[in-house]
Amino acid sequence: MFSTYIEVALLCHPVLAFLTVQNPKMHIKHSNLQYFIFSFLSLLVLRYACSAYVFPSEISIALCATNDQPNPIAHIYPGNATGTLNGTIAVIPISLELARQMIPPQYGILEHAYRALLPSFPKGMYPAVVQALHDHEVQAFGYKIDDFSRTGIEFPFVDMLNDNQTSFKWAPSMLMTAGHDIALNGAMDYGTNTFPATFDPGCDAYRAVPNSKKPGTTYFSARSSEAGAASLTTVFSSAEEEVFPLEFFKNFTNQPTFADGKTCDNMIRLYNTSVTTAPNQIQSVKGTVRANLFPFPGEKEWKNVYGLRLDTAFIENNYLPCENFRGYAGHE
Repeated sequence: MFSTYIEVALLCHPVLAFLTVQNPKMHIKHSNLQYFIFSFLSLLVLRYACSAYVFPSEISIALCATNDQPNPIAHIYPGNATGTLNGTIAVIPISLELARQMIPPQYGILEHAYRALLPSFPKGMYPAVVQALHDHEVQAFGYKIDDFSRTGIEFPFVDMLNDNQTSFKWAPSMLMTAGHDIALNGAMDYGTNTFPATFDPGCDAYRAVPNSKKPGTTYFSARSSEAGAASLTTVFSSAEEEVFPLEFFKNFTNQPTFADGKTCDNMIRLYNTSVTTAPNQIQSVKGTVRANLFPFPGEKEWKNVYGLRLDTAFIENNYLPCENFRGYAGHE
C-alpha cells in the first residue's frame, strides 16, 4: 500500500513541476527547480527501496513453533530411527461384538490378554485406543526429518499370528500432516488408509482451551484435505482418577503394529527418559472424542473417555516380518 502512494507521487511530480514552470504567475527560482529535481530523485530512490522491502502488512507469514522437548536418545541410538511422541492416548470402550465386526475375520481377539491387565473392564467390551500425537525430532544416522502430526483409532490385543499369545495392534487408518511425503508414504507402505490432513494446532500435540471451566483443558483436531473423507477431534481435561493403570498403556503402545499384515512396525515407546519423568510428568485426562474414520461407519462420538497426556521417546524398527514377533511381550 505504501509503495502505491509513492508511485502516485512519482506520476504527479513531473506534472506539478511542468504546470509550475508554465504558469506565468508561478515562475520559479533556480533553487526551487533544484528542489523539484531533488525531491523527484528522492521519491525514485524510495520507490526502488520499497520494491526490495516487503512491509509486514503486505505479507502473510505462517509462524509455527513447538513446545515439544528435544529428542533425548538420538545420541544413544544414532543408527536407529528415534524421536519423541507428544500427545494424548486414551481408551475408547466399544462392544466386543462391534470390534469383532471391524477387525479382519482372520485375526482373533486376545480377550484374556487385556483382561489380565484390566480385571474390572466391563464384560462384553473391548478397549479400542485413540492416539493424537506430534512426532518431534525424528532422525536416524544424523538425518532429521520435519515434525509432523498424526492420529487414528487403533485396535490392540489382536491375535495376528493365531498363536493365542502374541498381541498385535491393528492400525487401519491414520490422519497425517498433509505435504509430509516421508511420513505419508511410510504409513501407506504398511497398507494403512492414510489421509493427508490439516491439524489444529499445526505444530503441537494439543493447545490449551482459554477460559475453560475445567482445569487443564486441551483441544486437538485433524481434518482430511479431501473434504469429508476423515476427521478426528479431541477435547480433554485434567482428571484426578486413574481409571486405567500405566502398565496397560505401556503394554498396548509397545505392541507390534500392522495394517494389511504384510509387514509390522516395531515402535518401542520409552517411559523412563527425561521427556516423561520429572519435571515433566504424565497427566491423567478425561474427555470427548469425535471421529469420522474407517472402519467405523459414519461419525461417532465417545464421552467420558479416560487416558493420559504425555511425551515419550521412541525407537522405531520398520517393515519387519510379523512372524519375527511370535512370543513378543514388549520392550517394557
